[in-house]
Amino acid sequence: MTFDMNDVAPQQSGDLIPDGTFAKVTMSIRKGGTDGMSEVDRGLLKPSNQPGSDVLMVDAEFTVAEGRFARRKFWQNFTVQGGKLDEQGQSIGWKISKSQFRAMIDSALGLNPEDMSEGAKAKRMLRGLADLDGITFVAKIQIEANRNPAYKDANKLDHVVLPTAPEWQKVMSGEAVPTQPSQKPRPAAAPAQPAAPAWGQSQPAAAPTAPAWTTPASTQQPATQPTQAPQPESGPQPSHGSQPSQGPAWLNP
Repeated sequence: MTFDMNDVAPQQSGDLIPDGTFAKVTMSIRKGGTDGMSEVDRGLLKPSNQPGSDVLMVDAEFTVAEGRFARRKFWQNFTVQGGKLDEQGQSIGWKISKSQFRAMIDSALGLNPEDMSEGAKAKRMLRGLADLDGITFVAKIQIEANRNPAYKDANKLDHVVLPTAPEWQKVMSGEAVPTQPSQKPRPAAAPAQPAAPAWGQSQPAAAPTAPAWTTPASTQQPATQPTQAPQPESGPQPSHGSQPSQGPAWLNP
């Protein structure tokens, strides 16, 4: 048996896609093993790895579909349930993700975001988030600086490019679009404060602390507090009268 190594792309250099690049990308959803709210979303969602967090996410892989950076990939999570809530008790993360998902549909199908005709509204109806798997749209890609200098920066989705933007038509026509960098400078580390000499510091006696097993469970604080307050938020609920029986328009043109 022989192995033909000619049919694969050359090894990538590891360089990131330049900040501000416009490209057509395809989103694939990597299943996280947790069920969503819809029948088609069984095993779709990924739970947060933060202790005590109730956040569930769509784990998305983006692949550049064509052009100079064809087949290059980047990854991003989208909160769809749980996390920090707004004044109305709605998941802030889900509201942001839902807006991005709608933009993906508009970009993929060439819909004007202000088009609220019955035909356009029907195209934005999903059986579940799994219907977004395989959607191809125009994106602006950014380089996100890692807050920890010990880790590398990464490509992320800056925003979905809508059909009302001039870059959308150019990308869809195969034209090269100049980059529009959007990278923010890496947060500067806080300067170290000089320590006072040991002889100038008074050392108060440490107050005794009770052992952990004497603290009532109801008053113990978790070791790590997630950045988002754990409050469950249900996923999208399509109305029964208009729920499509088949896949989305990008799978069934």
